[in-house]
Amino acid sequence: MSTGFETDPHREHNVPSTDRLPPVIYAVLAGLVLWLILASWSFAGAGYSELSLAVISLYFLILMAIPFTLWLVGRADPDPVAKPEQRQTFSDWASGQFEISQGRRKGAAAAVEIILPIAAAAVGMTAFAIVFHYAALHAPVFPHA
Repeated sequence: MSTGFETDPHREHNVPSTDRLPPVIYAVLAGLVLWLILASWSFAGAGYSELSLAVISLYFLILMAIPFTLWLVGRADPDPVAKPEQRQTFSDWASGQFEISQGRRKGAAAAVEIILPIAAAAVGMTAFAIVFHYAALHAPVFPHA
């Protein structure tokens, strides 16, 4: 069974590899975080829930803003000694190798492993919200004694 890791030193060395993610991965992650925030807001109700959700939303927005700001700074002030990188299409990146601390991973497999946790959280929160609203609409109402 293959694990997808490329740690054999005798393997082909002409396969392009990188340790950078393409911008589309960051865009998908940002979209999934926004989806998770919107799904979380579906639980808003009376009391302090709006305040808690606002704080959590702000936390996630700051969490997304920090890497974006670092990317903007790095892009505005490139290293003069470094070689200029050629922009790689997503399909080239996905078919190439992605370097991780344990070795190399196929780009497509790395993309799935990076996106899957936040996608599962967004879909799960949406499912919880649907069940929550369905149960709230169909719950029996008992008169107070």
